[in-house]
Amino acid sequence: MMRTVSAFAFGLAAAVFASAMTSGVSAQSWPERQVTIIVPSSPGDGSDIAARLIGEKLRQALGQPFVIENRTGAGGVVGSAAAAKAPADGYTYIMGNAGSHGIIPATYAAVPYDALRDFTTVSLIYKAPNIFIASKKLPVTSMAELVAYAKANPGKLSYASGGNGSSAHMNSEYLKVLTGIEATHVPYRGAAPALNDIVSGQVEFMAVNLPPAIGLVKSGQVTPLAVTTRKRAATLPEVRTVEESGFAGYETVAWFGLLAPQGVPEPIVARLHAEIGKACADKEVQDKLAVLGGETVCSTPSEFRAFLTADIARWKDVAGKANITLQPQ
Repeated sequence: MMRTVSAFAFGLAAAVFASAMTSGVSAQSWPERQVTIIVPSSPGDGSDIAARLIGEKLRQALGQPFVIENRTGAGGVVGSAAAAKAPADGYTYIMGNAGSHGIIPATYAAVPYDALRDFTTVSLIYKAPNIFIASKKLPVTSMAELVAYAKANPGKLSYASGGNGSSAHMNSEYLKVLTGIEATHVPYRGAAPALNDIVSGQVEFMAVNLPPAIGLVKSGQVTPLAVTTRKRAATLPEVRTVEESGFAGYETVAWFGLLAPQGVPEPIVARLHAEIGKACADKEVQDKLAVLGGETVCSTPSEFRAFLTADIARWKDVAGKANITLQPQ
């Protein structure tokens, strides 16, 4: 019996050692072929821009193509589910975002992936503010005035979003939960038609990613109310934050970061993270990402995981208080 246990223990130790050696060798030689970065949204948005910039720098540094694959559908569910099910061999990643890995896991009733359990965090790449804007027809010029107007006119305001469960939707629901105001949600198929109706005055206000709103703000077609981050946006330094406007605790960010299927060997993650850090220090990358209105972050895997955990918890709390449960479309 003792000899059987010893043989088993020896075999187990040998297997662990062999696995560790295999991981080490694969990490040293990785990548030996093309690497795919899935983007769960359309070409041209923040996640796509970041993936292409970082992917090109990784190609230059590691000598293999980093191909961007846009897999859209269900607000990010399709691409994220595909990434979660991909082999954990270091050749498939996803440039996740606040919707695909923050809001959707917190608000959808059934999602075919778990943003924490099914993924290994590599690096949070970028954070940017959203911005609350209002129609010029609405007699308010600040977030404090919007809240006061809403309380004085209960049920009369409506807010736009790019769709149910979108960042714009949840940002405004968060504001409602925090301030107690009433406003009717008007979902659109994307931010562009929603912004058109804000400009025309068909809808009173909305939260939106900064890039598509900057031109409208600077041309005076909409009223900027507040940005959603704790820091003001460098591109609109005169616009206060929601918290500065008197609503303590409000903070949301538009973000994107690189994740791998759970189980990718840690040495590969470490090597990839090191190269991403170099890419983020590149002035070309910083300048091209700066147009999105935020800041390059490039955190450690553990910092990204802590950030992701907190983001999901925030949206679960908002969804619970606002009684929001959604289904993938």
